[in-house]
Amino acid sequence: MPPKTAPSAETNDLIELFKSLGLTQAKAAEAAKNPKNAATLKDIIDKHALIGKNVEEKQAVLLATLAVSGSKLAEAERAYAVDAILDGRLKSTDQVTAASKYLEANALPIDHADFDKQCGVGFSITPTELASQVSTYIASSAASGWANLGAVISGLRNSSETRWANPLEVKNAVEAAFLEKFGAKEAAKPKGKEPKKEASVKAPAKGDDAAPSASSSRSVFSEGFLGHLHKPGENPQLHPHLREQHLAATGGIVYTRFPPEPNGFLHIGHSKAIFINFGYAAHNGGKCYLRFDDTNPEAEEARYFESILQSVRWLGYEPWKITYSSDNFDKLHALAVELIKRDKGYVCHCTAEEIYANRGGDERGPRKACAHRTRPVSESLAEFEKMRTGYHKPGEAILRMKMDLESGNTMMWDLVAYRVLNAHHHRTHDKWKIYPTYDFTHCLCDSFENISHSLCTTEFIASRESYEWLCDALEIYKPKQSEFGRLNVTGTINSKRKILALVKEGYVKDWDDPRLYTLIALRRRGVPPGAITSFVSGLGVSTAASNIQVSRFEHTVRQYLEGSAPRLLMVLKPLKVTIENLPEDYVLMLEKPLHPKVPELGTSKVPFTRTIYIDAEDFRLEDSKDYFRLAPGKTVGLFQAPHPITCTSYKTDPATGEVTELICKLENDTAGAAKKPKAFIQWVAEHAPSGSPVRIDETRVFHQLFKSDNPLAAVPDFKADINPHSLDMHKGAMVEIGFWGLAKQLYSQAIKESQERTEKALKAAGATEHKDDGTPKATSEQLVGKEVIRFQGLRVAYFAVDKESTLACLNQAEGAEPNWSAGDRIVLNRIVSLKEDSGKAA
Repeated sequence: MPPKTAPSAETNDLIELFKSLGLTQAKAAEAAKNPKNAATLKDIIDKHALIGKNVEEKQAVLLATLAVSGSKLAEAERAYAVDAILDGRLKSTDQVTAASKYLEANALPIDHADFDKQCGVGFSITPTELASQVSTYIASSAASGWANLGAVISGLRNSSETRWANPLEVKNAVEAAFLEKFGAKEAAKPKGKEPKKEASVKAPAKGDDAAPSASSSRSVFSEGFLGHLHKPGENPQLHPHLREQHLAATGGIVYTRFPPEPNGFLHIGHSKAIFINFGYAAHNGGKCYLRFDDTNPEAEEARYFESILQSVRWLGYEPWKITYSSDNFDKLHALAVELIKRDKGYVCHCTAEEIYANRGGDERGPRKACAHRTRPVSESLAEFEKMRTGYHKPGEAILRMKMDLESGNTMMWDLVAYRVLNAHHHRTHDKWKIYPTYDFTHCLCDSFENISHSLCTTEFIASRESYEWLCDALEIYKPKQSEFGRLNVTGTINSKRKILALVKEGYVKDWDDPRLYTLIALRRRGVPPGAITSFVSGLGVSTAASNIQVSRFEHTVRQYLEGSAPRLLMVLKPLKVTIENLPEDYVLMLEKPLHPKVPELGTSKVPFTRTIYIDAEDFRLEDSKDYFRLAPGKTVGLFQAPHPITCTSYKTDPATGEVTELICKLENDTAGAAKKPKAFIQWVAEHAPSGSPVRIDETRVFHQLFKSDNPLAAVPDFKADINPHSLDMHKGAMVEIGFWGLAKQLYSQAIKESQERTEKALKAAGATEHKDDGTPKATSEQLVGKEVIRFQGLRVAYFAVDKESTLACLNQAEGAEPNWSAGDRIVLNRIVSLKEDSGKAA
């Protein structure tokens, strides 16, 4: 391969000048690359006669930084900054950048004390002091594991106490604190910058202003709605001893719970409830239960239990304990009997129609009690026993609470406490013929578990009165219910019944179809769990409902991936290119970074050969002034390749006229006459010995499932709003060979982290997690799927490997060279486009 075009003599002179200042060859070349910045640095050197003054290398780097950040400064202000660098007041690039901003806003004479304060001059912190600041910050943040590493580091870098600490020292101190607090690195390092977990090897994202930092998460829990919640023990009780017993049992710490019904899959709205309940407890050093409200065996399935636990853990949370309402069936039954004995409960034989009529019916008329409300206590006890033993059939008898029919609150109109169900229960089997309702069970289980904060969405506001009534009626500890606004994402539906209809009628493939907003669907699409909790955290918490555009959610995901997803060369619609001035057997192995701003992600090696492929959308026959990609006679750069190419001719299919191949020339003229490209495009090379390119069997590009933001308003029903073009399928896309090593690396790291995290969770949970009763348990497999293999297809989109893929390399022994194997099938899902408008710029 001919050598690269040499720098001009003028550029070489600048490089030598900058090297004499103290910069390394690489940094000097970088400083000389931009003419404007290079001129500024040369001016600094000349005006301050810096050559021969033995400027330290670090100071030289700071001066080069000033030439960039202070390029707009007047000469006097820039001179002030130069002096501050040379006399040692400014010691870091961050300080120089801050100084440039300060001097832009404040003309001479400078207030020296204010300058020093704003730019961190004279700042010092001992390792002990830094460790203390880090520990305090972590304790007050929402950090719950290694997934929050990037968020905590980012938050500390913005904290006034640690703003000017050495970044490496901050990073090391945070990692040491995390190691002590959370153990060995868990399943989530890769996070961009928010509070949640994702199993992968990615480095923390930087510059993601859409993703909340640990400090913003801290504000969510310490300010606003959550910040004004009562302290444990402040919730009023019927008797003082109930408060004392509660505090004795909890030690005065926060106890919360996430109590889903195991009758369906969790959706995006549940992520807010999970974030609030688990996050609020963690923020306050408390505990959070995962409690399955399994009181309706007719609707419950084992797969829902498994999926709910998996989704909670996938989002990054470990339940303190996993419990079930059915754990308390005996106790609940005993309290139902007690309620009857107190004449606050009665067995009713009214039909649903009669109950509705007694409550005022369609006319909303006056309410009246049913004939059974005044039956003797002994009679209700006898009838309730008949219900329990199966004497009464479903619908023949119910136990109702004797509440307040005159209340303006419908939730006080003698709610049902128990009903007869001839259904097999997954845990209690056929022991019970009667099952408690949510309205009877929920508050009592909260009481049994000493919940200090019963946090739920605002549709349960009306239930607060009945919640408190029942606890007081039985004279037991009364948790305090507080309601927050639910999360709704426009253009989606979350109704289990409606999603089931979509599945059954073939509009989507299953509950995990990536076009849905169930958590299992978002996971399959490849959305990182940290991006979801980042999204939720960024919305804040209040009593108002959050009705959020899908585009805002996707923007958060995009921003999250920007700083964490490795980048691979990829062409979605390959178009063959033959470089005519390269030999048939020519090959140059190029090493490229997996992320230009995150060197921790490493590099990959790709071949550059005579035959390459570009995306068909990067070529057109007709040129124009505002078009900068490839056309006949036009030159374009190739990402990471040493030289641009110029299209000299092309071939077409005689039958269709479609362009099938481009003939191009590599612009490797050593005489300096090479054409300079105005744009760069992605490519992959044909090179059989290395297995290049990696051919993708199927690439799925998802669009919004519904045409409007409110599909429920469609006529005659939501299905009329279905977008018939919500899925594009592409065959034959190509990716660089770095895919194999990256896939193996990400998957292996995810497995390792999930095993470490699960072992820790099981150890913390104790024997209760190991009971062989058929209920779900924490497993490392819950945290790892092929979706952990995420990357940005350069200039295309963000992608994840679908679960239908078969990749033999994922199961290869350590040390084996990952590559294609017979039987491999690669299916990619587009996570999100690179821009809200997915079309590429010219």
